Amino acid sequence: MVEYNITLEGKTVLATGAAGFIGSNLVMRLFRDFKDIKVIGIDSITDYYDVNLKYERLKKIEALGRDWTFIKDSIANRDCIDRIFAEHKPAVVVNLAAQAGVRYSITNPDAYIESNIIGFYNILEACRHNPVEHLVYASSSSVYGGNTKIPFSTDDQVDNPISLYAATKKSNELFAHCYSKLYNIPSTGLRFFTVYGPAGRPDMAYFGFTNKLREGKTIQIFNYGNCRRDFTYVDDIVEGIVRVMQHAPEASCSKSPFPLGEGRGEAIPYKVYNIGGGQPESLLDFVNILQEELVRAGVLPKDYDFEAHKELVPMQPGDVPTTYADATALERDFGFTPKITLREGLRKFAEWYANYYKTK
Repeated sequence: MVEYNITLEGKTVLATGAAGFIGSNLVMRLFRDFKDIKVIGIDSITDYYDVNLKYERLKKIEALGRDWTFIKDSIANRDCIDRIFAEHKPAVVVNLAAQAGVRYSITNPDAYIESNIIGFYNILEACRHNPVEHLVYASSSSVYGGNTKIPFSTDDQVDNPISLYAATKKSNELFAHCYSKLYNIPSTGLRFFTVYGPAGRPDMAYFGFTNKLREGKTIQIFNYGNCRRDFTYVDDIVEGIVRVMQHAPEASCSKSPFPLGEGRGEAIPYKVYNIGGGQPESLLDFVNILQEELVRAGVLPKDYDFEAHKELVPMQPGDVPTTYADATALERDFGFTPKITLREGLRKFAEWYANYYKTK
């Protein structure tokens, strides 16, 4: 890959979605790794899930006492975004702000258009008028839609989204490609695969299952347990982001997921990578590991009757049976592939949960 290196020391980074699961972990990692860095965070703190978790994440960042500025607003607010770029002049932008969730997009489509489409457009326009060294943005494994070829490769066509959420993420990639081509904005999209970990999103299966089991409710396992997910621990995701941030794509004629420009000698500073564990786990195995770690951490009693609290149900609209990342390009270009096993990651989550909710 043709690229140029970026030094983050002494630079200003804009992190959108900074109160989110991945965003807050990224900000803390940046402050840990770089002595002289300024981070501007923006997040609208929506009530899509428990806002207390978001404020707890922000408290941890603020406790570091670093060069940190937080703005409570939406990236869909064009005036706010333009003001941030004019005042702070970020060198690198990491766009993690988005309305997440596949099923929620079926019942609340407006939230996805506002944040994922209008918001990302505002970021691109700001990068156009206030040139940045690198724009890194979150895409999703959901863009692979109904693809049956596995593992999923960034060389695959992704023209069949089966949820509005997936369609907005594919749109982000198309928008970024267009802006990279027209305005020479170096951009890298990262397709995340089922991110999990401590203080994560309560709407994700591992967190939601834990809440329900603790309350004595029944958990529903979709597709009768035949789904497989490429779970990726949040620290592995953040490791990938930090490495990518420091290596922006230069205009080259390397392979692109889009045919635009190929074969005509056109050069576009644009790349897309998968970040996934590369080891899909069945939901049944996942649930078994989760329950073992919840018992070990003292979240659930040793004699908990799991079989009485499990129900196998059909696939839900917008879901896919398997996600499976081909992350060889990430390893080739950045020398990194996710390493944290599902058991190790769920153990860390269970221990965090026990401490946060005082279950012991």
